[in-house]
This record gives sequence, C-alpha cells and structure tokens, in this order.
Amino acid sequence: MPEDTNRLRRIVSAISRSHLSIYDLISRGSNLWIPSKDLETLLNQGLRGISLRGYPLRTRSKVVKIKVCQALGYPAPLSFARKQPRFPGQILDTYIQKSNNLQIWNEELDSTRRYAIIRVSNTDVIEGVKVVPGATLAALVRTGTLTQKYQARLEVGDKPTELVSPTDTENLQSARQPTGSPAEFRNSPTDNPTSKTLLPIREVFRRLSVLVGQTFVDAGYDQERNRGAQLHRLVCRRLGYTSYQDDGQFPDIRNQLLEIKLQTSPTIDLGLVRPDSKDLLGVPPFEGKKLRHCDVRYALFYGLNDEGEVILTRFYLTTGEAFFTRFPQFQGKVVNKKLQIPLPDNFFG
Repeated sequence: MPEDTNRLRRIVSAISRSHLSIYDLISRGSNLWIPSKDLETLLNQGLRGISLRGYPLRTRSKVVKIKVCQALGYPAPLSFARKQPRFPGQILDTYIQKSNNLQIWNEELDSTRRYAIIRVSNTDVIEGVKVVPGATLAALVRTGTLTQKYQARLEVGDKPTELVSPTDTENLQSARQPTGSPAEFRNSPTDNPTSKTLLPIREVFRRLSVLVGQTFVDAGYDQERNRGAQLHRLVCRRLGYTSYQDDGQFPDIRNQLLEIKLQTSPTIDLGLVRPDSKDLLGVPPFEGKKLRHCDVRYALFYGLNDEGEVILTRFYLTTGEAFFTRFPQFQGKVVNKKLQIPLPDNFFG
C-alpha cells in the first residue's frame, strides 16, 4: 500500500539523517525505532533475491550485515564489532538459514530481542526474512540446554606440511609391536586397530603429505560433511585401504586411530571432548593397553576454494596429547556452546 510504503521510507530516511550507527541505542517509541512488522518488511525488500553463491561463511555473513544496514538506513561500518545482539540500536540479531536447524552460539535466548531469520535457497539466494521475538523461538526449544563444543585456532605456518608430534604417545608406543608397515590393507578403515595394521605416526605423515596440492570438487560452504567425505576417501586410499568406509564414529579411521579435519577457515571444531583428554576411548584394549582420547592422531588439512574446487594447501599431523601445543584453544569461553532450535516447516509461511 502506498501509505505504508511512504511511512517506511520516512523511517529509513530519518535514520539516515540521524547519522546514528547500528550500535547507538534507540528507545522504543522513538521515531527512529522500527516496529517488528515494519522491520520484517524492510528486510524482505532489501535482502530478497540477493545471491550469496561462492562466498565463504565469514564473507557471506558480512555481506548480509551490510545489506541489513542499507535496508534500514544505517551506514555500514568498515568492520562489524562482536556485539550481542549484532545490531544493538534496533535490538536485532540476524541468522542466515539454509536448513531448519537454527543454532545460537554461547548465549541464551533473550525474550526482548528481535531475531531476523534469513532464509537461503539451495542455490544460495535469499528467499525471505522472518522477524520474531526471542519468546517465539524459546517456545520451539525442545530441551532448553546448550550443546558444548570445544574449538581451537589453526595458525598457518610457513611449511606446507608439518609433523607436530614426531612420535606417538608413550602409551601407544609401548603397546605397538615393532612390525612392518603394510603397503595395503584388506580390512576396513573402521575396524579396531591391531598391532599388524597400526602405522607409526611418522609413516602416516609420509603417506598423507603427498595429498598437499590435490583438488576435489567443492560440495559447497554449507556441505562440510560432504566435503569431509571426499577428503576421507583420499586419505583412505593414500594410507593403503582398498575400500572406503565411514560409520560416523570417532575417530574417523579407527583402524589407524586417526581423526581427519578439513579446514577452510581457521576455526577448528573439536566436538565434546578435548583432544588431550586422558579419558578412555570407546575401543577394546590395544595389546593390553587401554587407549585414551589423547592417543588419537589428528590429520588437519587446510584447503582453499578456487572456482568450485577445494585445493589442499597445508597438512598437519599431531597426537591429541600435543594438539594444543600447536593449535591454541579458544580462550574466554573455554567451551563454546550452541543452542539448537528446530524451525517448523511452515516457519516462513
């Protein structure tokens, strides 16, 4: 309706003339305060149809925040401060969703906050925006608990390959028998390790180092599991396995006590257990020794996206015991947590 259109234009124009930033607080009821329904209309007008195809996750998030600023009449800052909510002036948070699993990190839901849920299609085009109060999202939470997740930072060094731990843990060394290193394995990568199949960490490093420079098709920035599976296949082949298997259990290649990480960003997601934990691993004793999480070997591959392909540019191999000596654990919040909220199929109307 023309009257509503003119009213929204006046609000955006008033914000633009005020020279306020997105971080300057506005009292509810002010002529610069945007009611939730109007907020949803403006964001749909400003964002719908924008393509995010090809952007890395961080770039994609910044592009969307710039578009939000433009839609509401705010100047976009050169860099966005880490604020909660992201747009304090309008008490607004933004979340980009390609699936119906909304994840909120390191904070509880705020009933007074507005949440803009931005829907993205399978072709990475923004389809629409839904603005809801925290109370509406809280009603969708099934457990109300936060899932804990350890994280670390990958600091890229000068060398393309790096053996962080030259030897396995003492526990693993004392259990491993001095046998040869088979060139080929007929058993499954998901079998439990044995003294006849477990390669020493140096041999694992030698076999996997040649993967640097390899490329494979990029399944997409939101398809981490599929991209990881492609790398998993390459690793199995290089280690000498004649078949590829992945049962989704930790570690990825249980037969070699090897966990595989594909990194296209510096943030390393580590799950619910610290790599250097001395808690027992859920596998049978190995040559009479009880295996622990810190005995697991971690293969980290750093990759770059280049025109639809992932190019492996760096490779690091370490024991869990030495993991944090090379890759710093995120500080501040020692454990990062996420609240998972299943959005109903009709959430966007």
